[in-house]
Amino acid sequence: MISQNLLIASGNKGKIQEIKEILSSLNLDFFTPKSLGISINVEETGNSYGENAHLKAEAYSRFTGMAVLADDSGLEVDALNGAPGIISARYSTKENADDLDRRLHLLSNLQGTPQPWKAHFHCTAVFLSPEGDHFETVGRCDGEIIAQMRGTGGFGYDPIFFLPAYKKTMAELPSTVKNSVSHRAKALTKMMPYLQAYLNTQ
Repeated sequence: MISQNLLIASGNKGKIQEIKEILSSLNLDFFTPKSLGISINVEETGNSYGENAHLKAEAYSRFTGMAVLADDSGLEVDALNGAPGIISARYSTKENADDLDRRLHLLSNLQGTPQPWKAHFHCTAVFLSPEGDHFETVGRCDGEIIAQMRGTGGFGYDPIFFLPAYKKTMAELPSTVKNSVSHRAKALTKMMPYLQAYLNTQ
């Protein structure tokens, strides 16, 4: 069977690696904007994860004519009324903020609120094919925010996102475990039957 091309609409190295690992059982050749030498600035102006994922998928599909997988993810903390939510990747007042800046900003905003700091990660994944096939799936992973950063794996808020069932942060989990329990893993696992059905038609 000839493998099919799939463009992962992201420049986040950690996210790209996770998606490749989670979907590794499918007969897909993965591409990224960087591997294609393209750069598109997609304004994430949606009011939901789904809207933002659609914006990214549609922009890259129009530009490349390829099958595209896009996702939008975020961290929602109960004590902050669901913040940072859809602005998780932009959740810092510091210019050119990195992941550490965003984690420190979050912890600063949590000071003075009672613990445990219950939270969950959310992911909405969107697939769009050149023929107009369209799938959307969601995933969620529940845990707590802790003040001590732990672990060197993962990215984003992973070092302060604690999973009580494993007694580890997301950044301390082996990738094989993370890629079975994370919000992104759950969304993409739900999508795999749709992707397989699409591949069977090619």
